Amino acid sequence: METSQNKFSWFDVADDVKELLILAAQTWENTEESTKYMQQALAKTGDNTDVLVAAYRYFYYKNNYVLALTTAEKITAKIKKEESLPDNWQELKPILVKSHEEAQIRLYLTAYAASGLVLAKLGKIEEAKEISTRIKGIDDKNDFGAGILLDILTRPPEEDD
Repeated sequence: METSQNKFSWFDVADDVKELLILAAQTWENTEESTKYMQQALAKTGDNTDVLVAAYRYFYYKNNYVLALTTAEKITAKIKKEESLPDNWQELKPILVKSHEEAQIRLYLTAYAASGLVLAKLGKIEEAKEISTRIKGIDDKNDFGAGILLDILTRPPEEDD
């Protein structure tokens, strides 16, 4: 199957990896086959950010929430390491507040918020609430959707009259 990798020129990966990502998209309807291509792309690139983001989206929309969560966590771990971010939330929060407009920190916050969404989908409501609360405390414009998710998770059930 011949494809044009030039469509994905912004991906800083080898052409064979671009080919695998294209094949994953082209075989979307066949989950087993498309997943095989996505897994091969991940195996070839290790922790390439663009491929991890593509994989997160792929797994999320394929309703494979376990792999979506794993991928989101890989993204946050990678950025945490690259940016030398602390593990302790009380130390981390001021850094995130100060730097939330920087591309890497925005990606960190996006992936962290995404992990909260996926945790909610997996039924881990308390963990999802904790992450959403943390992100909402940084994100006054609701750029990452954490406020909406927190509202949904904490809204009292409507009473039937």
